[in-house]
Amino acid sequence: MTIGKLIFKIIDNIEKVICRTLLASFVVLLFIQIISRQVFGHSLSWTEELSTYMFVWFVYFGASYATKLAAHNRVTFQFKLFPPVVAVISEAIADLIWVCFNGYFVFLSYDFVFNKMNLFWKSQTLGFPMKYVYMILPIAFALMTIRILQVNYYKLVKGIDIRDPESLEVEKLIESSSTNAEKPTKTTELRQEHTHD
Repeated sequence: MTIGKLIFKIIDNIEKVICRTLLASFVVLLFIQIISRQVFGHSLSWTEELSTYMFVWFVYFGASYATKLAAHNRVTFQFKLFPPVVAVISEAIADLIWVCFNGYFVFLSYDFVFNKMNLFWKSQTLGFPMKYVYMILPIAFALMTIRILQVNYYKLVKGIDIRDPESLEVEKLIESSSTNAEKPTKTTELRQEHTHD
């Protein structure tokens, strides 16, 4: 594997790596806090605050990862009544509106964090500036915007359907159950033959 492909693979899976790291980290921190409190009778206040901030970052990076998988909730049942082209165009327009919203939110959150936020506002127990916590807002919404554009590039230009693996499995199960319901079983076929006789 070349260096370029390795870098692209890391960037392409950056949310997954960060989410796994954050999840493991704040679970370990909470476990340490429970052991410290229950066994040793001493509470580590900084672990609760740090795990809370990690959880917030985990949620926002998870939202970006869900965007990459096209796994965000959206109402699409109405598209089944129309030709597939209408569904593709409608989803593309909805994603364009989403990109515009994200771009505006990136601007607002960047302006808030770097221009309007009180620089002396620090975390209670850890003591670092809170702007480092709030920096997740422009980062996450910028990443989501990139992922929306990436999904639409794969779908509209390359013709690759990127959808949530779980939703695809559900669709397959629904299709297989409907085809099985339509197929007559052997017992019903025998009964039909018997009644005709």
